[in-house]
This record gives sequence, structure tokens and C-alpha cells, in this order.
Amino acid sequence: MKAATQEKAKTISLPVEGMTCASCVLRVEKALKEVEGVQDAAVNLASEKARITYDPSIASVQALRKAVEDKGYTLVVPDESPGAGKERPGGTPDTVSASKGEAFKKLRSDTILSAALALPIMVLSMVSMTDWYMRQAPLSMETTNRILFLLTSVVMFVPGRRFFKSLWTNVRHRTADMNTLVAVGTGAAYLYSTLVVLFPEVLGSFGNAHEVYFDTAATIITLILFGKLMEASAKRRASDAIRKLLALQPNVARVLRDGIETEIPIADVAVGDVILVRPGERIPVDGVITRGFSVIDESMMTGESLPVEKKAGERVVGGTVNLNGSMEFRTTAIGKDSVLARIISLVEDAQGSKAPVQGLADKIASVFVPAVIAIAAITFVLWYTVGGLPFTPALINFIAVLIIACPCALGLATPTAIMVGTGVGARMGILIRDAESLERTREVRTVVFDKTGTLTMGKPEVTGVIPLNGTTASHLLTMAASAERLSEHPLARAIVRSAERDGIQLEEAGAFQSITGLGVAADIHGTPVLVGNLPFMKEYAIRSGPEVEAEVMRAAARGETSVVVAIDGTVAGVIAMGDTLRPTSPEAIRALQAMGLETVLLTGDNETAAKVIAAGAGIDTVIAGVLPEQKAGHIKALQSRGKIVAMVGDGINDAPALAQADIGIAIGTGTDVAMETAGITLMNGDLSGVARAFRLSGRTLRTIKQNLFWAFIYNVIGIPLAALGMLNPMLAAFAMAFSSVSVVSNSLRLKRLGG
Repeated sequence: MKAATQEKAKTISLPVEGMTCASCVLRVEKALKEVEGVQDAAVNLASEKARITYDPSIASVQALRKAVEDKGYTLVVPDESPGAGKERPGGTPDTVSASKGEAFKKLRSDTILSAALALPIMVLSMVSMTDWYMRQAPLSMETTNRILFLLTSVVMFVPGRRFFKSLWTNVRHRTADMNTLVAVGTGAAYLYSTLVVLFPEVLGSFGNAHEVYFDTAATIITLILFGKLMEASAKRRASDAIRKLLALQPNVARVLRDGIETEIPIADVAVGDVILVRPGERIPVDGVITRGFSVIDESMMTGESLPVEKKAGERVVGGTVNLNGSMEFRTTAIGKDSVLARIISLVEDAQGSKAPVQGLADKIASVFVPAVIAIAAITFVLWYTVGGLPFTPALINFIAVLIIACPCALGLATPTAIMVGTGVGARMGILIRDAESLERTREVRTVVFDKTGTLTMGKPEVTGVIPLNGTTASHLLTMAASAERLSEHPLARAIVRSAERDGIQLEEAGAFQSITGLGVAADIHGTPVLVGNLPFMKEYAIRSGPEVEAEVMRAAARGETSVVVAIDGTVAGVIAMGDTLRPTSPEAIRALQAMGLETVLLTGDNETAAKVIAAGAGIDTVIAGVLPEQKAGHIKALQSRGKIVAMVGDGINDAPALAQADIGIAIGTGTDVAMETAGITLMNGDLSGVARAFRLSGRTLRTIKQNLFWAFIYNVIGIPLAALGMLNPMLAAFAMAFSSVSVVSNSLRLKRLGG
């Protein structure tokens, strides 16, 4: 395999048809990884999807499909012809959903037909063994067996056809899976019984010609189909999160073009279009309000139940609900670039990823089916040759071993819990990038917080304008705001907002330069203006003086941040700003500390200001005065002491630290860069989501371990019991059918966390 470079790599998620157990998953993964140009492939049995990272210049989608088909499975590739199969926001073609729906209906109808036939087969088989039937029945035993043969043949080759079709495919590809076990087991019972009825002379001395096992074959097929139906239904509930997210986007949008209001399909909306939304309607796409005021329900996006007020200039997100007030907004993102599409993509990726804890199950699954077939064969030979059992009881033990073994439970143990856990997280406003992030979160012992925009509201406001050296407060604020108007830093925005509230007309700034972590420099009508901290002034050889330093210290003692303003080489004054704690920050910190986690504040602010904020939040450890590029180094230093570290941040300057941490947790109200770097994103900016993410991780990992335990113990106990002749094949079929259902049902208990 030729590895794709990170720059060229493309990741796609495609449905896979024909998988039934963990063995199938491993074969599909191996086939994909053997394609030249494929960097990685992860296949999920619960979602029935393959997530493939490959180099498009080396590998093609058609090559991927052929590799999977060569192993007997189908990789569903969307139709790329013009106008074919428009995709939903998350990139899942509607045709795939329709195909899954049809498959579910077919499974349901097969199960009903099989049950309708298996019931009379079972009753007739039981009644025919009674003395009354032997003496008074109008039908001879030969006729009775022929009726059982006809009814069972329908069960085997109509609803049960799927198992034998899969067996034939496996034989052609020299592989084996769960369907192989079912087909061989039921096929052996059916074939033996058919020979008894139609060709008794073929069996010779193998047994009594009246001993038929049509009821065993038909009941096993029915029970396993019923189990698969329940499993499919449970898996549909496990993937509710994706379906609910897909349902959020309306099919049409009301667009204002050339002054005319037109209703068009959502796929025809373009960036820049003006969209009209009336009260009670769902917002179709992302945008910025240009006219109107309303209250928006963003609960499906953020997990926050309280509606949010929105006015002109503020962002709205597609999929949220406009509760009251008509408004117009200009479209800023559509399709895969929208917030809804990115959320769906993140959830799908997480649900399709593989947790490290799955490794042991994968190793066992790789040899499971061949090992079970070998054990069944040995069981038959030993009972027949050494144990002295007649042919038919030895055959029954052979069938029981095949039927009791369940590789499905092993394959579903981890992915179903991941699907439900990440789905619950999405409903709570917690987006988890992948299963590894979910598992790794459980191991974290130290949580490091950025200050501005993370612990605090991130919108500092001007609390004091102190003019010096003969400058007026109005002139000081005018020059500072004019210099800062091109900066995106929160302190800069606070200064600009303060000037605008005072009705100050800002000037055009030239030669603008921003020095990260220090300040900005600009020319205002030829006059050089510097706005920044004391080290920034020293960089430009501006003498601050004791009065300036005293004002800076006084602001710091109040927990406020201040900037020094120099005009034409002379300090003109100091502007103080304060940033308040998020209301949920102290409670969130207490919740984490109650879990035994260490909390640390890591900030670029001076130590005095940082300690004021830390005291309010309840954080004991403070690392202050850290430049953005130094944050990752401090995370690394904590890791070097053996700590498993989570970093919580929101800004571009937090991205390196988020990447360095064992788990990065981004505040979703922050920047896209932070969200792309982090393993977990809190969509509503509420820090209590950090504690919820840790609890969700713990519960999900506990559920996975429970699932794996029951999947392993089921096979460890069941297979020996069957081999020892202590398990009836029909009871084994019942147990096999419900083993997978129990694993999925246990995973569904995680939904209680979501309320």
C-alpha cells in the first residue's frame, strides 16, 4: 500500500452492504487498505459505513468499490451523473436512506412469513410425536413428514434465502461469516431431514427414518430473522441523532431577488441571497441578519433550551427555528459549508470511527468463524466416533455449536455504544470528533482553561479611559479606536464598541500592523499611534513612566486588563477593560473538581488579573503572562510530568495548545480553527458542557466494556455447552438472536443521559 500524503488525502464515508458480523468488517477494511493510495479505512458494523482516507491522484472510488466487491460485499457509490441523487447537508444521499428503508421492510416481511410457517411446522412436529397422533391421525407419518418438508422448504429458500445466498458468496470468495454458521447449521438439519423423507435408503444405518428436524431448521431461521429485525430496529434508534439533524433543514427557502419574493428549492440558494423568514418557520441556511429582530430556538444545535434574541448584524444558523418576528438575512454559507452540515459530518465521522478498546474484539473476530466451524466439526467427530452417539444426536450437537456462536455481538459491542454516545452528545450540544477522543477523555486528570472567551464571556468592555499628558478622554478614545478598528482581538473590539456608543466618528487607519500578544501600530492621518501593553511600548522605545505603570497596576488589581495608548511617540493615556466570568464557569469548575480533576488557568494576561478571574472561578493553579505560541509548550510541560491533559479554549491562538493536549475541547462560539483542531466542541459555549462531556465519556466507555464482557462471556459459555451436548439448537438460536439485541439495547440506555 502506498500511503497518501496528508496534503493530498481525501476522506469519504460510503455505505457498505452485505456485512453481518465483525468478520465482515475486518475483511472489508483489509480489502480497502490493500488498494494503492489508501491511507486508512475504518468500517463500522452498526452504521454499515466505511470511512476511507485516500489519495485521489492514486486511488479512485471505482477501485475502492471493486476491491470491496471482490470480497463479496457492495460499496455504495453515489451516482455522479448530472442531477442525480442530490445530497443532504451531511453528505448522505437520500437514495441510501431509501435503500436502507427497503431493506428493513424486506427483513420485516421475511420475518413475518417465516414465523407464519414456522408456527404450524412446530405444532405439527410436536403433535406428530404423541401417541394419539400415531393411533388416530388421518395422515400417515410419511405424509406428515412430506408436509413438513414442503413448509420448511419455503422457510429455507424464501425468507431464509439470504443466509444461503451469503454462504454461496462466501464459498466463492473463500471466506466465512455469521451467515455461514447459520446456513451450514440449518442446512445440515434440513438436508438430513430431506434425505429421511425423500431418500431414506441413502442414510443406511445412520438413524431412524422417522427422525426429522424440519422444526429445528425452520425455528432457527425464524428466531434469527426475528433477532436481526429487532437488532435493525434498535440500530435505527441508535442512529436517531443523524436522522434528526438531517430533518432540521427545510426543503425550500423564501428568497428576495430583484425585489421579488420567490420560493425556491434549498439546493438552489446561493451565497449572498437575501432570505425571508416568518415567525414559526425554520431558518433554511446560515446567514447574517440584515433587517428585523427575533427570538431563535437553537436547542437542536447547542443543547441550550432557552431561546436567543437576535438582531441585525448577528448570525443565524440553518436548521434553527424563528420563534417570533419576521426578518431578512443574507446567506453566508450553504451545503457542506454550513454549520448544520459540519455538525452532521462531525457526528457521522465520530459514529464511523473505531475506539482503541475495539482492538481485542477485532483480533478475536478475525479467527472467530473458522474457529467455530472447526469446533463444530470436532464436536461431531468426537461424539460420533469416541462418544458413541448415533449420527443424528451427534449432528444436533454439531448444529448447536454453529448456531450458538455469535460474532455479531462482538462486532456491535463498541460501534453501537459509540453511535448512541456521540448522538446523545450532539443533542446536548457536545460534538465529539471521533471514538478515540471519547475514550481518551476518560483518562484525563488535568483540565487547562484559556481565560478570555472560555472562562469569561469573551467580550470585555471599557471600564475606564484615563487621559495623560494633556490629552482629552475623547481624543484618546478616538485615536485608540481608529487604530484598533482593523483588529479582531476582543480588547480591540471593546475599544471600538465603546467609541461607537459614544458617537465618535472613527478615522481611517494606514500602515496597520498587529503584533500577536503585544498590540497594534497604525498611522492616523500621518500620526503614528500605538495601542498595546507595557512590553509593546518598550519595543518601540516609548517611555511609560511611573504614573502609567501605576494605572496599569490598579486596573490589574481589579482583575481588569489595560492597554497603553501612545500618540506621536508619547504616552497619551491608559484604557482599562474588564471581562466578566461566564455565569456557569464556577459551577463547571466545581463539577470537574468533584470528579477529582485538577484545574489550571493558562492565560496571556498578567498574573494579578489572572488570579482575580481564577479566584472567582475556583481555580487554584494559574499560569499567567503566556504568549500564544508558548501555550502549547506549557501543555507539553504538564504532559512531561505524566499528566493526561485536556485543554479548553476558543480562539485561533488556542489552536496549537488544543492540538498539543491529549484532548482539545473547543468552545463552539469561538473560531472555526479552534473547532477544527479540537477533539470535542461545545456548541453553546457553556462550560458546564465540559463536565457533561467527561460524564458522557465515562458512561460510554463503561457501556462498551459491559457490551464486550457480555459478548465474550456469551460465546465462552455457550460454545462449550453446545459442544458438550447440553444445548438444544433451537434454544441456541434463541440465544444467538438476542445476544446482538441485548448489546444494542444496553447501548441505547445511554440515551437517558440526553434527557
